[in-house]
Amino acid sequence: MIKEKLEKFDKIVVTAHQSPDGDAVGSSLALVHYLKAKGKEAVVILPDAIPPFLGWLDGVADILYFEKDAALSTQLINEADGLFILDYNDLKRVGEKMGKAIEETDAYKMMIDHHLHPTDCVDWMLSDTNSCSTAQLIYEFIEDLGDLDLINNSISEGIYTGLVTDSGSFRFPSVKAKTHLIVADLLNRGLNHAKIHESLFDVNSLDKLHLLGYCLNEKLKVLPNIPVAVIYLSSAEQLVLKNKKGYTEGLVNFALSVEGVEMAVFLREDDKKVKMSFRSKGDIPVNEFSSKYFSGGGHKNAAGGVCFDGYEKSVEKLETVLYEFFETL
Repeated sequence: MIKEKLEKFDKIVVTAHQSPDGDAVGSSLALVHYLKAKGKEAVVILPDAIPPFLGWLDGVADILYFEKDAALSTQLINEADGLFILDYNDLKRVGEKMGKAIEETDAYKMMIDHHLHPTDCVDWMLSDTNSCSTAQLIYEFIEDLGDLDLINNSISEGIYTGLVTDSGSFRFPSVKAKTHLIVADLLNRGLNHAKIHESLFDVNSLDKLHLLGYCLNEKLKVLPNIPVAVIYLSSAEQLVLKNKKGYTEGLVNFALSVEGVEMAVFLREDDKKVKMSFRSKGDIPVNEFSSKYFSGGGHKNAAGGVCFDGYEKSVEKLETVLYEFFETL
């Protein structure tokens, strides 16, 4: 059915979640390049800006940001025949105004996502919570449509970026044999994976490295009696350290790498809220922890949350509920 639907669409909008990561951006651009190869008029609209380390991807310059140009973004959403919801499963994840625009458009809505508990906000859904990334689902979507021959270098780079960033460089349990088979196919099509790794992980500013050093040397803390490591970063510290969007990406994984640690938290004070990233090993369900205490969610071993109690109270609450949580395991 979806193949027939796509054939009828002329104008298509592709959207992803706020604070877009490598999977959101890579998946969105890969899908847009595929749709353009099919002769469609397609555009990516994101709620807010992408982190600088993704700026090299083909098509980034053409992305529209709702927070910068709500009028044009809303117009394109309203004019679209079809609209894709990628890497999120609830309209709350794009912000109130963009979510309302998506909700009110007459466009046929399609979700491709791998997060738990998708909401009923679309007309068609490809949801696989066992997939390591939305990027993998984009490849499988193209495969199911019989269009693998349309995969060019721009599509390959978008898919691979999503795969490598959302799978922890292929080390998370959600990576299956199919994931590696997809990578093998992309390599056979000429993908330069070494170039992508260098662009993603080996291009750091001095400010970013100074922030990393400060967090590991001054802010990394292992909690007594439970296998949890935490890193806290206040607004004042971020100002001094010249933090920019994307600088703290992956920081929580350093905390998780501490010997004996089975769960890690990165807590960062943001505008009027405190954001948290959770990671774990084995059977510790950080998505359940995040959902219960911090209005968040995600995957079993990777989740996010938020608190509106201020920085000091959020830190205090986090440590308190961590001990409560581990008593239940």
